[in-house]
Amino acid sequence: MDKIVSFTNWLWGYPLITLLALSSLYLTIYLRFIQFRHFFYILKQTFGSFNKTPKGEGTITPRQALASALSATVGAANIVGVPTAIMMGGPGAVFWMMVIAFLGMALKFAENTLGLHYREKNARGEFVGGPTYYMKKGFKNKKIGSIFAFTFAFALMVEIVPSVMVQGHSASTAVEDTFNINAGIIGIILAIATALVVFGGVKRIASFTELLVPVMVGLYLIMGFLIIIMNIQHLPSVIALVVESAFNPQAALGGTFGAALATSVRWGFARGIYSNEAGLGTSPIAHAAAKTDHPVRQAFWGISEIIVDTLIICSTTAFVVLVSDVWKDSDAKEQSAALTSRAFEDAFGSLGSMVVSISMVFFVFSTLIVIVFYGSRMAEFLFGMTAGTIAKVIYIISIAAGAFGIGTQLWNLLDLALAFILIPNIIAILILSPQVKQLMKEFFKDYRPLD
Repeated sequence: MDKIVSFTNWLWGYPLITLLALSSLYLTIYLRFIQFRHFFYILKQTFGSFNKTPKGEGTITPRQALASALSATVGAANIVGVPTAIMMGGPGAVFWMMVIAFLGMALKFAENTLGLHYREKNARGEFVGGPTYYMKKGFKNKKIGSIFAFTFAFALMVEIVPSVMVQGHSASTAVEDTFNINAGIIGIILAIATALVVFGGVKRIASFTELLVPVMVGLYLIMGFLIIIMNIQHLPSVIALVVESAFNPQAALGGTFGAALATSVRWGFARGIYSNEAGLGTSPIAHAAAKTDHPVRQAFWGISEIIVDTLIICSTTAFVVLVSDVWKDSDAKEQSAALTSRAFEDAFGSLGSMVVSISMVFFVFSTLIVIVFYGSRMAEFLFGMTAGTIAKVIYIISIAAGAFGIGTQLWNLLDLALAFILIPNIIAILILSPQVKQLMKEFFKDYRPLD
């Protein structure tokens, strides 16, 4: 197991981060910088048309699809992962996190466009799509496409087990530490609550996340913005520090210039990529169910995911940690995961730590709901509708098991399974990128209005 962990840590270091960064850069250039050239148009078509729904086919509304996708990406890592990136890569990592967020928009746009273009209806009459469908239907060589689709679906289906265990454990222990409630009891409550939502089907999941996401994100952001305002005198110097450290990170990290710069870029890119899941193939599973008149229009909502998840939530966490100066504490590197909670507690006392714990539970709960849905869709794709239901039961049990600390050895396989999801999806997106470009040109011929 130690060898597997070592290999996985190496793989998720520079190799996969480089693959994601170069793929994002290539698609940004190939799609003619769509996220920059049409940025304000995309905002108008998404946030600017929040209450409008296109006339096309679909199972849920575009904003419900966004809420579902965001539920999976907005998780505990938005709270504990960002300060870790700062402590490991220096303040400059925040700058590189934003850079990869903008580049990753092209990757997220491409996979969602494909997911919508190749979607179909299942036996319940619900629209389904995602990497398995564009691999199976989009590849000219159907045999290779089927192999890719099977690899992706099986890896994602299996990966959900350790993923929900880790998520259940994170939320339960956070509540136990703050409110002194047994983690096992919290895990059981989380599992039951998740089951009540996911067994209601895609419409119930979409309706629930549409209500939950604005509340959980809003609470966290309001408190975060208040901390930044309370330390507003430090904000200009912190912004200057972030930019300066991005290109001259030696002061913060030590070592040679080249090594320090590589470390800063690596941790910034890693946090941005891990947080918004661009290229992982999960987002198209949620967006494929959306009602839309063209794949490109719904793919804009994929870009808006990154705006909310990385540019707003992760950046808020970063600036809360930096302006409050908790990152300068003597034990900051060893206790990096607790820095956000420490900043909130310094500003608001015990109420602050309670807000972080409650936010953690909400973030994890929303993630659990949607990734269980993703896993069941993969089981359904591979083995039929009944298998999808069985998968849900297994995932629900795994949530509670994780809270009790059961199966910790399985947790080590989480990142390895993610690699088997990511690599075939990236290859498929690059192979099918001409189809994305064609659909993009078709849409932008006349800037179709949203009726």
